Amino acid sequence: MESLTYLALIWGVVFIANVLAQYTKMLPVLWFLALGSILANAGVISGDGDQFISVLANLGIILIMFALGFEENVGNFMSSIKKSWGIALFGAIAPFTAAYLVADYYWANVNISLMCGLTMTATAVSLTMISLQNVGLANSLAATRIMTSAVLDDIASLALVAVLVPLASGAGPFDLQLLAVTALKAVLFFVVVSVLGAAIFPHNVSGWLRHIPLLGRYGLRNLLNFGRHSTLTVLLLALLVGLLAHEFGFHPAIGAYMAGLILKEEYFQRKQQKGSWEDTKRIVENMAFSWIGPVFFVNLGAKLIFDKDLMISVFPNIIILVLAVFFAQIISATLAARYTGGMDWAGGMMIGFGMLGRAELAFVVMDIAYVQNAILNKEAFFTLMVTAFVLNILVPITITLWRPYYMTSETRNSE
Repeated sequence: MESLTYLALIWGVVFIANVLAQYTKMLPVLWFLALGSILANAGVISGDGDQFISVLANLGIILIMFALGFEENVGNFMSSIKKSWGIALFGAIAPFTAAYLVADYYWANVNISLMCGLTMTATAVSLTMISLQNVGLANSLAATRIMTSAVLDDIASLALVAVLVPLASGAGPFDLQLLAVTALKAVLFFVVVSVLGAAIFPHNVSGWLRHIPLLGRYGLRNLLNFGRHSTLTVLLLALLVGLLAHEFGFHPAIGAYMAGLILKEEYFQRKQQKGSWEDTKRIVENMAFSWIGPVFFVNLGAKLIFDKDLMISVFPNIIILVLAVFFAQIISATLAARYTGGMDWAGGMMIGFGMLGRAELAFVVMDIAYVQNAILNKEAFFTLMVTAFVLNILVPITITLWRPYYMTSETRNSE
C-alpha cells in the first residue's frame, strides 16, 4: 500500500501543478518538477522513491518521448527544412558548446561536460508555441522556423544521446574504436527504424516485399484498424522499438520517439471515431502528459534536494551557464535566421528568444545522466535543473517584450 499512497500523492501534485500552470501560463512540466522538489525537501515524499514508482517513471519517459514523436507530422516540416537547417544546426551547436565549456571550466570532466552540452541543446518548442500563441504569433513565419528547427534539433539530440551516453557511462576513458562502434550502432539502429517506416509499415507495399507472406497483403493500416485496438497497437510498437533501441545499447526512450515519428496519419481510420488518428492521439497524449508521464517529472524533481552549502557553491555556476546559453542561443539563431533562413534581424531575434526554452528532452537527458547512469555529479545536476527553469521563464518574457519590434518589422516587410 505504501507505493499506492506514494502514487496518490504524486497524482495529487500533478493535479495541483496543472491548476497552477493554467493560472501562471507556464508549462505544467515546470510545476511538476518544482512541486516534486518542494515535497521532497519537506519530507513528504522520498527522493529515492520505490521500485514501483521507478518503473512507472521509466514507462513515463517512454510514453512522453513516443507522444512527442507521434504528434510530429514529418511531411509538414520537410518543406521548410531548406530555410531552417542553419537555424537548427548553429542554434544547437552554440548552446552545446557554451554549456560544454562552462561545465569543463567548473568540473573538468569530459563526461559531465558532454551531458551538460546535450541537456542545453534541444529546444522546448511547446513552451515557445504557447508563448507565441499568447501574443498572437502562433501562425507567424518565426513560429514556423522555430517549429522546424526544434524538431531537427530534437532528432539530432537523440542521435547524440544514443552515441554519447553509452560512451560517457563507461568505466574506461574515451577510445576511438569504441566511439566508432557506438556511432555505427546508432546509424544502424536509425537505418533499421527508417526501413520499418519506409518499406514495411506502408499499407501498399511494392517490389520484393510483396512476396513476403502476409506482408504483401496486409500493412500497418489493417493492424491498426483490427478490432479498434489502435492505441494498444501503437503502444506495443513504441515499447518494441524501445526494446530494440535497448538491444543496440541505447535508452528505450530513443526508440519510442522514433516509433512515434514514423507513424503516419493515413495508417489510421480517417473518421473521428474509436481507433481513428485523433482518438488514438488524444489517448496517447493523455497518458503521456496527464497521468503517467508526469510521474517521471515529479519523481525527477524529488531528486533536487536543496542544501544551503550546495546552493551557495553552485550559484555562480548557474549565473554563468544561464548567461552563456542565453547569448549563445540568441546570437547563433539570429545570425543563422538572417543569413541562411532569409529572415530580417527582428525576425531572427524572435527566433532566438523562442529557442531559449528547455523542456521534456532536456529533463530526460538529465534523468539518464544523473539518475540512471550517475554521469553527472550533484552540483552539475542542480546547476542544469535551475538553469533550465530560468531559461524557460525567460521565453514568455522575452517574446512579449520583443513582439512590438517584430510586428513593426513584419508590417514594414509587407508594404
